Amino acid sequence: MKKRCMKMITLLVSFTLLWGIVVKAEGDYSEGKELTILFTHDMHSHLMETNATGGFARLKTVIDKEKEKNKDVITVDAGDFSMGTLFQTIYNKEAPELRLLGLLGYDATTLGNHEFDYRAQGLIEMLKTAKISNDPLPQLLSSNINWEKSIEPNALNIKNAMEDFGVKEYIIINKGNMKIAIFGQLGKDADACAPMSSLVFYDIVENSKRIVKEIKGNEDVDMIVCLSHSGTWEDKAVSEDEILAEKVPDIDVIISGHTHKAMQEPIVIDHTIIASAGEYTNNLGKINLIQNEDGRWRINDYKLIPLNAKISEEPMVLEKIEEYKELVQRHYLDRFNLAFDEIIAVSPYDFTPIEILGKVQEDDTLGNLITDSYNYAVKEAEGENYETVDFAISASGIIRDTFTKGDLTVANAFNVSSLGIGPDGVPGYPLISFYLTGKEIKAAAEVDASVSPIMDGAQIYVAGASYTFNPNRIFFNKVTEVKQEIEEGVYEEIDDNKLYRVVAGLYSVQMLGAVKDKSFGLLSITAKTKEGTPILDFEDYIIKSDKGELKEWYALALYLMSFEKENGVSVIPKYYNQIHNRKIINNSKNIIELAKSPNKVFFMLLAFIVLVIIINILLIRSIRKRIYRKAKQKEYQTVA
Repeated sequence: MKKRCMKMITLLVSFTLLWGIVVKAEGDYSEGKELTILFTHDMHSHLMETNATGGFARLKTVIDKEKEKNKDVITVDAGDFSMGTLFQTIYNKEAPELRLLGLLGYDATTLGNHEFDYRAQGLIEMLKTAKISNDPLPQLLSSNINWEKSIEPNALNIKNAMEDFGVKEYIIINKGNMKIAIFGQLGKDADACAPMSSLVFYDIVENSKRIVKEIKGNEDVDMIVCLSHSGTWEDKAVSEDEILAEKVPDIDVIISGHTHKAMQEPIVIDHTIIASAGEYTNNLGKINLIQNEDGRWRINDYKLIPLNAKISEEPMVLEKIEEYKELVQRHYLDRFNLAFDEIIAVSPYDFTPIEILGKVQEDDTLGNLITDSYNYAVKEAEGENYETVDFAISASGIIRDTFTKGDLTVANAFNVSSLGIGPDGVPGYPLISFYLTGKEIKAAAEVDASVSPIMDGAQIYVAGASYTFNPNRIFFNKVTEVKQEIEEGVYEEIDDNKLYRVVAGLYSVQMLGAVKDKSFGLLSITAKTKEGTPILDFEDYIIKSDKGELKEWYALALYLMSFEKENGVSVIPKYYNQIHNRKIINNSKNIIELAKSPNKVFFMLLAFIVLVIIINILLIRSIRKRIYRKAKQKEYQTVA
């Protein structure tokens, strides 16, 4: 009896100890493996608040509070931290965006397409400036540049600058008892949006497979995070980061930049979490994750924290931003005799919000205002030598901000058309003068009608034209009529063979070559000289003003200042509170409307359909003959 009791006690103690070990192990696994990721992307130089929203000073306040609440936190950014406000004008001279990311305590960021807006030299100078500042800086990550196929000597100079700065493919961060691997890369669409980068990029899926294999082979990590400047899209077939999650399942978290999405709920594909926080420092993204027993991670908490007026602005960051603001004035705005906060116009109404601009296929008041400003500014710049501008074109993808009711400053005007740099080295894309045939003008309208529903950044706005299209018609045969507006309300037919003078920004003109690709070779647009010769170097046809290159944003500012004044300030007229039939949408599904005014694409499709029908008829006849022969042969064998 005594022995039996001793055995029972021993067994009970052993079981208790074993249970305690299991419970402790399980407790350590879950309690010790919890991580918070704070994230941003597409901040686009929005260092200051806009309409009492966003700004780096509020961002700092929230990041600090989150770090106080959570001991194990990493803070990351998925690219396009620059280009979008006047602060970008000192991007290469002062590197304010990257240096402030360091001040805010970011662990890592990656390159977006807009980090290349000032070309190779601009990026090189920015990296050098940031490094010699001796400020704390985030680790810059870039893993999928194909150096062998990139364009020399720019590529070599960029590579050397990146090595000097300390750019890495991936890093390992230790937090508590966790090791987190982070790598960065730039996607296919973002690459296409950086025509002046001089770089070629590897496919993100194949590159990620390589990086993940290397990380897992060299490091015993708990989590793999990808800072992907690639984006998610409504069309799943081209949604790069969703494809990445499916093809490379060992990635735990993808911070998805480039498409400016503000995901109220993350996308989860198997065990991979895709998160996006939106644009312009409007939000700070937060994911709190707990590790499962299998080593993968589950979401414990996910939210986008709005950086609104309820959040205080951190004084030290505000002070630093004011210093950068003074540098912007001295290095950039003084050449235009304009001041950062100078009120140049008043808007009696709101224009289209930037978050929906281009999302709906229609005429737009802001697009009309911008294209009209090109006409006005060119006429002012050329004076007695002015030659009529027939059409002025802008695209929704290069419009970066909007106007709201109230006072409009120089900074507001710049923010709307903030992208790029000219060959003069001065920030801001210049306007280019070139010629297109009437047939090519119609092709541009066709691309707008057919491509913009699936690529909202491709939607164009045209001053001087009125075109009608039916979205229900076949691809690249949607436009039924294109007219030139000679003066307000007066139109005439466009001559296919006539050369028309067109004005557009440098970036928009550079993208004309993409029309052939986007239309599968069916349409083509080639910028020409007045004599009809194809232009080889667009920079030879930059329009000049008394300030040098006529920048897109400055053309807009000049136009805003030209309106009739009230109390000494220009007021935007009622004309721009309504649309003016520059785009006319005919939604009819009537068979006559769907087939009228066919172009060559329609006839090509018709010919293809007829060919398919003929082939099918021949196939059916051939099959019938075979069946008939077999039947006859069988009948003959039976008789025999």
